[in-house]
Amino acid sequence: MKFTRCGLDIAKQVFQVHGVNEHGAMKGRKRLARAKVLEYFAQVPPCLIGIEACGGAHYWARELGKLGHTVKLMAAQFVTPYRKRGKNDVNDAEAICEAVGRLNMHFIAVKTEEQQGILMVHRARTLVVANRTALANQIRGLLGEFGLVVPKGIAQLRWQLPQLLEDAENGLPALAREVLAGLLEQLRELDKRIQQFDRKLRELASASEPARRLMQLESIGSMTATAIVASMGDPKVFKSGRSYAASLG
Repeated sequence: MKFTRCGLDIAKQVFQVHGVNEHGAMKGRKRLARAKVLEYFAQVPPCLIGIEACGGAHYWARELGKLGHTVKLMAAQFVTPYRKRGKNDVNDAEAICEAVGRLNMHFIAVKTEEQQGILMVHRARTLVVANRTALANQIRGLLGEFGLVVPKGIAQLRWQLPQLLEDAENGLPALAREVLAGLLEQLRELDKRIQQFDRKLRELASASEPARRLMQLESIGSMTATAIVASMGDPKVFKSGRSYAASLG
C-alpha cells in the first residue's frame, strides 16, 4: 500500500488507518490490532502520518519515525472541524488525514523518551503533593471534631500535631490518638517522597545544559527549568517565545 499521507487513529487495542494519494483521493482504509501496527507501516513506503496528541501518541510518533515516516501530532480540537460525520474510528482517521495535510495546521513537537521521563517525575510529584494536601485536610477535619483547630499551612500541622498527640489534657480519646498517629506517619512519609522528587529534579536540572541556562534567569529554579525543557519538545517548532507561551494556553 502506498500513501502520500495518512491519518492514524490510535487506541488501546485497535487502530484505524486512512490513507490518500497526492491528489487527496483515498487509497485505503485499514483496521489494525495494536501488535500489527509497526509491522504494517514497515511495509508502507515513507509517508506523512498524522496522529492526534493523546496518551501514547509520542511513543507511536517515535516508533513510526524510526521506520522512515514523517509523523505530525495535532491537538484534538484542531482535528474535530475536519470530521465529516459522527465520531467513530473510521471517521476520526479520515479527519486526522485531512487535518495533517493543511498548511496552516499547528503541530505538537514529538517528545523524546528523556523528556517524557522528566515529565513523569513532575506528574508523580504533583500526585504526591495532592495526596499530602488531601491527607492534611482530613487530619484537620478529624481534629475539628474534637474542638482542636490548627492554623493554616502544612508546616503548622506538621509542628502542632505531635504536640496535640502528646497533650493528655486536650480531650482526644485513645482511639483517636491512635488513628491520628498513623496519619502523622503517612504525612511524614509523603514529605519524604516529595523531598526525593525534589532532589531528582535538581539532579536532572544540573545534568541538562538548557536547564542550567534557564536557571540563570531570575526566579527560575530546577523545577521550572526542567518542566520547560521537557514540555517544550523541539524548540525549533516555535517561531518565538510568544509562540511557545501561546502553546501553553
